[in-house]
Amino acid sequence: MAEHGRDASEAGGAPQQAGTALLECRNITKGFGGVPVLKGVSLHLEPGTITALAGENGAGKSTLMKIASGQYRPDGGEVFVGGQLLPAGNPQAAHKLGVAIVPQELASILELSVYENLFVGRELRGPFGLRRKAMIEEARKQLEVFGLDLDPRKRMGDLAVGVRQIIEIVKATNTGAGVILLDEPSSAISEREVGRLMAVMRKLREDGVALLFTTHKMEEMRALADRVVVLRDGNLVVDLPLSELSDDDIVTAMIGRELEDLFPDRGGHSDEVLLELDELQVPGASEPMSLTVRRGEIVGLSGLVGAGRTELMETIFGVRTSQGGSVKVRGKKVKPGEPAAAIGANIALVPEDRKGSGAVLTMSVLDNATLPDLPMFSTAGMLRGGFRRSKIREVMDSVRLRSRGLDQSMGTLSGGNQQKVVLARWLTSDVDVLLLDEPTRGVDVGARSEIYRIITDLAAEGMAVLMASSDMPEILSLSHRALVLREGAVVGELSADDLADSGVQDRIFRLASGLDSEGNETNAAEPARKDA
Repeated sequence: MAEHGRDASEAGGAPQQAGTALLECRNITKGFGGVPVLKGVSLHLEPGTITALAGENGAGKSTLMKIASGQYRPDGGEVFVGGQLLPAGNPQAAHKLGVAIVPQELASILELSVYENLFVGRELRGPFGLRRKAMIEEARKQLEVFGLDLDPRKRMGDLAVGVRQIIEIVKATNTGAGVILLDEPSSAISEREVGRLMAVMRKLREDGVALLFTTHKMEEMRALADRVVVLRDGNLVVDLPLSELSDDDIVTAMIGRELEDLFPDRGGHSDEVLLELDELQVPGASEPMSLTVRRGEIVGLSGLVGAGRTELMETIFGVRTSQGGSVKVRGKKVKPGEPAAAIGANIALVPEDRKGSGAVLTMSVLDNATLPDLPMFSTAGMLRGGFRRSKIREVMDSVRLRSRGLDQSMGTLSGGNQQKVVLARWLTSDVDVLLLDEPTRGVDVGARSEIYRIITDLAAEGMAVLMASSDMPEILSLSHRALVLREGAVVGELSADDLADSGVQDRIFRLASGLDSEGNETNAAEPARKDA
């Protein structure tokens, strides 16, 4: 990485262009329980810029943000805001100096209204008490500036997470924040809300605010960031303009090895068909779906947002009821519209929305892993404690789960480890067909490598894997075959040789978007092979 400028050997030096920085972190060190988390990190944020803070889970990103916002006291080093020294571990001082943080777990007061949240701690008062009408009108104006057309009297808890997030940003700017730190701002919101969040962040940049945000998504860095800062094992290893970095550069800096090492080798597969869809009518699809997946085969599903990949997965698993056709496992039909029947047929689903559909975050790892097969772990309505614990510990060890133990709450695990639990809990009993819907969404690059290993290992053990992914490298590097979907229909099939072709990404995009080689719209689908 040295040819790109500042690398690990330089990272502990003085911040560049310190005179123009709104926020400076100088040689910050921090450890917990004797374990170093930050090792002399220096960072500067300039007005009117957006900086992406990248790194694997555990690299020190959230810790650095909490020190910069006064929530944590560093073991060494200093933080300056607008040239003034920030008293260590003093969030009130950081707030007064204009530093605001929007954490992953939002600090909204859900029982209060929007306007009450916006004015909490700085309420408008008159001789006869609170000036509620004035606060409501002022809140309405503030929300309109950021494109939010909603009644300020609405209860905060009734709003979508993405809307609450933007309201937190509105609150920060209206209290004079010149520096805004956003920790994984898009991790729990929809694509539509991400677009609105990006628009807000760009507006703040135009207004001269300095923004720092963490993300695992390369497309978000490309869409927003002026600079990219990468932490690895508590060290700052890259601090460069985005224009000077390729995606491979960023990923390599994050994981400390070349991008090619992320993906394990694909094994072979047999000719035995485990999953067969015959004219399956998926709700909302433009035509029936027929496909096969063989033992040991990984079939990737590619397509644009709304192409119908999730709907297909949920119909196979019985979450949605098909309107015709059949799902067969080992040649036997699976009763439609009944997840219990799918589980009985040895089908497992790892859903796209891990936090909403895949796990109960307030429950322990042990209880989450018990959910898919309660009958196995109980007798006469009583849980078999010792057997349950040993069986689940075995499967969690097989996926190298990093946790404090089976009793740790799911909500306190990293995204990658949550995903391991959601996947591994199916392995306590036999699985023939594994359905993976966006298996690495919200997972850092290092944990992705481990999940890729798990997927290829399970295929090598004889599972048929159907994997939907918006991540093109996953489709290209893990799949034995890939099917491209548009409007719920297969519009093209790509073999392993096709996936290795240099022009395959353009070909997939054309198929997914309905464009011909000249960029014109077409309704013609490429003929799918007979084994599609």
